[in-house]
Amino acid sequence: MTITAAADGSALGNPGPAGWAWYIDEGTWRAGGWPHGTNNMGELKAVLDLLEATAVDADQHLHVLCDSQYVINSVTKWMPGWKRKGWRKKDGKPVMNVELLQAIDRALVGRSVEFEWVKGHAGHAMNEAADRRANAAATAYSKKQDPEVGPGYRGAGGGPTAARVGPASAPAAPAAPAVDDLFSLFDEAGPGDAPAPPAHCGAPEGTGPDPTLGTALEQVTAHELALLDDRLRSDPPSAAALLHPRFSEIGASGRAWTREEILEEIGPLQGVEAEDLVADEIAPGVVLLTFTTRDADGARVLRSSLWLREGDRWLLRHHQGTPAAR
Repeated sequence: MTITAAADGSALGNPGPAGWAWYIDEGTWRAGGWPHGTNNMGELKAVLDLLEATAVDADQHLHVLCDSQYVINSVTKWMPGWKRKGWRKKDGKPVMNVELLQAIDRALVGRSVEFEWVKGHAGHAMNEAADRRANAAATAYSKKQDPEVGPGYRGAGGGPTAARVGPASAPAAPAAPAVDDLFSLFDEAGPGDAPAPPAHCGAPEGTGPDPTLGTALEQVTAHELALLDDRLRSDPPSAAALLHPRFSEIGASGRAWTREEILEEIGPLQGVEAEDLVADEIAPGVVLLTFTTRDADGARVLRSSLWLREGDRWLLRHHQGTPAAR
């Protein structure tokens, strides 16, 4: 028996509010997304969630309809070479969306999976159904609403199985010991004292590239605030999409952090607010953002972030925190 499903992703602004979805029939589909992500992230996440949802029927052939050549080529052509090179491309640069790709690689073990390219927005019924749901999820996140996640996968028994449906987005990471970097914003806090994002966090609509300086500064500010949003921070691939491959951090205690160390520690925040954000384009494609964070006890940290424009995206290259005088 063959399971046939369409998988699709969507992003408003690319990067911006993003959604993903897979669709088998009206009673068997699932969708989710993030406040901030890319179209490629959505396409990959749709395939990953489909693989995980149908794992209960791993003995059946899975036929994936996909309108993304990037996803198909990544999984069927490029991934073996990336793995041999330590998940790096021919030019030595890190593979984008590596966390999602590695998860897909693990989910494919022992499975019989076939990918078929279908032209998007061309009237293919299953592709259009997946596209509508992915776009609806992205739109929901742009409005700071929870998306409709769907009934999930229904196995041969005909009933939904909660264990293989899962949450609308990636599960929250377990609480980690607090650190003084960008992702905990705490100095010498206890394990349960991770701070929280300000109420106005999240990426607004239209965060794609724009030639005007004002819009560029707004993009960078929105990206910085998105890194404080629990919904994004609960999904490391979403955070990774905003970090430069050579990202570095100097925390308020003076400790230096690498990109990999930061992503290992990321998790939801509690009790911290960002204020006095000022963005300044100090050179073409380079924005310096300064702001202050305040924790629940009133402790303040002065923070600065250096953002670089790489192609059509803004990426965080360096962040530093300095304790403010009481």
